[in-house]
Amino acid sequence: MAQQYFYDGQIRRFLIQFMRIVSNFEVEFGKDRDGTRTLQRVPVYYGDPSRQGATILRGNSENVLNAVPAMSAYISSFTYQQDRMQEPSFVSKMSIRERTYDPETGLYGNQQGDSYTVERLMPVPYNLEVKLDIWTSNTEQKMQLIEQIAVLFNPSLEIQSTDNYIDWTSLSYVQLTSVTWSSRVVPAGAEEPIDVATLTFTMPIWISAPAKVKRLGVIQKFVGSIYDEQGTLDTDTLLVNLASRRYVTPLDYGVFYSGNQLKLLKKQEVVTESDVVIEVTPPVTWKSLVELYGTLVTGTTEIRLSLPTETELIGTIAYHPTDPHILLFEVFEDTQPLNTLLAVDAIINPQNVKVDSNLLSPATNTRYLLTNSIGDPGNITGSVVWGDLVANENDIIQYTGAEWQVVFDSNNENTVQYVTNTLTGVQYRWTGVDWVKAVEGVYRGGEWSLII
Repeated sequence: MAQQYFYDGQIRRFLIQFMRIVSNFEVEFGKDRDGTRTLQRVPVYYGDPSRQGATILRGNSENVLNAVPAMSAYISSFTYQQDRMQEPSFVSKMSIRERTYDPETGLYGNQQGDSYTVERLMPVPYNLEVKLDIWTSNTEQKMQLIEQIAVLFNPSLEIQSTDNYIDWTSLSYVQLTSVTWSSRVVPAGAEEPIDVATLTFTMPIWISAPAKVKRLGVIQKFVGSIYDEQGTLDTDTLLVNLASRRYVTPLDYGVFYSGNQLKLLKKQEVVTESDVVIEVTPPVTWKSLVELYGTLVTGTTEIRLSLPTETELIGTIAYHPTDPHILLFEVFEDTQPLNTLLAVDAIINPQNVKVDSNLLSPATNTRYLLTNSIGDPGNITGSVVWGDLVANENDIIQYTGAEWQVVFDSNNENTVQYVTNTLTGVQYRWTGVDWVKAVEGVYRGGEWSLII
């Protein structure tokens, strides 16, 4: 099949980056009446204009001289470099995971978006030679420009053609290889008013073929039974290590996550609103469950909790030194949901608080999450503690230094938000209706996995 047309402007990008290197240089034309230097910026042109464009710039006349000083850059050679050639048939594969993107707001979210596999073909090595002509009307202008440019290349200057993360050909360097001081011959004739110095640069670059982008085809979860036809444990399934690590989901048990601890729960066991486990005897130890599948390696063995946001909370585990029914859970920070709101100092009931100096003279930017409403729009007197504040249950209030204000209006907020209570260190999630613990709580069978 014939190659389809493609063009990505790769050579053009390297040339543009080179022209940016030699841009913004200036020459001095003396001093004004106040003794201040008079500087003029030297423009840079691409040195291969079309005949029509050149005619327009010269005012449609052959009697117009080019303005100086000026510089022009152009490609003098483009050579294949066989000594830099690598395996031509090599294909590099990258797995890319995007963050969710909201086209309406133009912002990236905190969740994982689409996943792709990018297959990149081995690029082809070339040597790009670029010449820079420096047009000046006298030797002083030429020396000013060359002195400013020459010090940059000792021996080379690195450039980057693009900031694309997956473009492995974006980096190169520019090396000054030769200098032709003047285009004139001695003695100079009167018909040569413009002196041209030529600097030759080389850039080792790569030209890439189009990459293949496709949806990520990776098995993310495997569900299998560890029981035989009679309902007993299949030892063959348990003992045969089909991969370097084993992912298992004990469906008969759940876990209760609180603080940095995990407690094993039977199907009949429940957890009260005050985080008290109603146990069913005899209790099950973690070691008896883990050893059905393998050996717990401290700092390596993991547990993954499936969050309601379709992400996973991942961390390493270790046995508790004194309680065999508890695992110590160290969460990977990059799997923890990020706070979208500033932390609150405490969660309080504004109708039933201890009035002390912390409330009568609060520090500026003190923030509270309310468990009850407070205030009445018709009350013109206000309260001693809260003043004229009117807030609803689940609102977040903040002290500005002069008064309390509502900074999170629960009645008008429908998007998911996260906030941490600094008093307890617990993170909470706003569901659009109520505040719930973001990650702590009960995870039943099928909602967590053990990775040995």
